[in-house]
Amino acid sequence: MRLRSLDAFRGLTVAAMILVNNPGDWGHLYAPLAHAPWNGWTPTDLIFPFFLFIVGVSITFALKPAYGLYGRQDETTGAVTKIIKRGLILFMLGFFLNLFPRFDFSNVRIMGVLQRIGLVYIACALIYRKTTPSQQLLIAVLILVSYYLMMTVIPVPGIGYPNLEPETNLAAWLDYTVLTPAHVYRAAKVWDPEGLLSTYPAVATSLLGLLAGYWLQTKNYGSSIRESQKALFLFLSGVALAVLGTLFNPAFPINKALWTSSYVLLAGGLAMCGLAIFYYLIDVRKGFRWNGVLVAFGVNPITVFFLSGLIPRIMNLIQLPYPNGTETKVGLIQYLYKGFIAPQFADPTMASLAGALTLVTIWAVILWIMYKRRIIIKV
Repeated sequence: MRLRSLDAFRGLTVAAMILVNNPGDWGHLYAPLAHAPWNGWTPTDLIFPFFLFIVGVSITFALKPAYGLYGRQDETTGAVTKIIKRGLILFMLGFFLNLFPRFDFSNVRIMGVLQRIGLVYIACALIYRKTTPSQQLLIAVLILVSYYLMMTVIPVPGIGYPNLEPETNLAAWLDYTVLTPAHVYRAAKVWDPEGLLSTYPAVATSLLGLLAGYWLQTKNYGSSIRESQKALFLFLSGVALAVLGTLFNPAFPINKALWTSSYVLLAGGLAMCGLAIFYYLIDVRKGFRWNGVLVAFGVNPITVFFLSGLIPRIMNLIQLPYPNGTETKVGLIQYLYKGFIAPQFADPTMASLAGALTLVTIWAVILWIMYKRRIIIKV
């Protein structure tokens, strides 16, 4: 079963991921496309948790649970093996992106976006297979509470006290100790924004998606709840979670890099609100006629995300003279940007935004053609 609103919402999220990951000029970022420096959040900080939330929702449509809303269901042979295999493929795709094109195993970053998606998918899919919705809610609460206690109560080895500073918190210590500085995010040097410990609360983000997916499918279990009522309840639940996350902020600041419990609640709540709006407009009211392009992004999410990271790397292996005529050489991507896009704008920030939008537009055309020809590449 496919839910068109879910595909469209996923598509919007994927398009946004491409937009923020591919500015024309990293030195002149358009402000809303930048992450918060540490605590706090920007619209860009919502994109990744939105995708993990959608992963949770998608699991309820793609997999058969061992427990339905009204008790235990039949087991599916080989389901666990398929779940682990898919998660590992996602992890290895991300690891390959980190390796390419140098293949320097001594300094390669181990974690990353696709790696976290793979690990969270495995955890949530297995939880979905083996637990009831009420148990999943309990697990999510336990994760958020235990993570809060770990980060604010446990003394950091070598530091002597718990703290939430960038390089001295417990999550940073674990990345530094286990992954080592040679294998973390190069810009951070000693910690990773998709690190080991912060992946733990990311599981709760997808568990919120599981619960939303259950709710949207209640009609499959004989419920008489109207579709518009389901959309309204989902929206109000999202508002409540976002408010709860905001209230939790003084005790455990909203922080994407640490994936704090308050951040999970805020981002998960806003994701619920977004999905509820899409569900109401597209599947309930049958409106929002121009959602096809978003659906095109949404049915091939991993493919476009992986290739949008790989193709620029390949193109930048082609070195060309700097467009102003100097002997300095730049990669093909930068050559095209500096030669054809940047000169059209007096403001380098707007030029950078135009470069990102150009790439999203190119992908929109490619994915629309794939969508019309029903080409869907599954991982």
